[in-house]
Amino acid sequence: MKKVLLIEDSKEVFQMVKQGLAGLTELDWVTSIESATHDIQKKSYSLILLDLELPDGNGIDLCTKLQELNPNLPIFILTANSDISNKVLGFSAGAEDYITKPFEILELRARVEAKLRKAEILSETSDLLKWTELEIDKKRQEVKINNGNEFEKIDLTALEFKLLLYFASQPGVVISRDDVLNTIWGENVHVYSRSVDTHVSKLRKKLKNHSTVIESVHGSGYKFNVTKALL
Repeated sequence: MKKVLLIEDSKEVFQMVKQGLAGLTELDWVTSIESATHDIQKKSYSLILLDLELPDGNGIDLCTKLQELNPNLPIFILTANSDISNKVLGFSAGAEDYITKPFEILELRARVEAKLRKAEILSETSDLLKWTELEIDKKRQEVKINNGNEFEKIDLTALEFKLLLYFASQPGVVISRDDVLNTIWGENVHVYSRSVDTHVSKLRKKLKNHSTVIESVHGSGYKFNVTKALL
């Protein structure tokens, strides 16, 4: 069973989350950043539920740190603060969803279940994906492109890596901007669909001569096109 970590200092919220995720995941609960850091170093989690206001620090700072260590670890902000500026900060730090308290237990369960299901689909593919143009090492969080003589490593942000991996997991499939937003940023997020174009454009520039592996499909979205898969 998947394991979720709740970082939250309210016992009442813990009881609600525990009820909502019963039978779906195992749930660990800590009340501070210090305890969370200790548990994350010792255990493997499929998803983090993170409060913003903790006794020993700011949840945004912890979110940023966790994303630097593991860009593929989904983080859901769980907070009473519904201010739009905090939402922007949360998503900028790498959070994939932002849930405000009080929340509906069934809605929380549905969001967590949807994210875990998508993550499981992505994890079914090999840790190392290779094509003529590029290779993606999921375990090392590395991307290399073929420069004609060898595969050259390129530097991507955590968000750019997620985007490329998402496209690469569905070669030849037309993916709408809304699908990209819902998967990478999470549903009910105040992010314009056209912002996807901006991030994809930056990603293409880093892919250099192989930028065309991410093809724009007019009026629809994007499609991942590669020449040949390599064993």
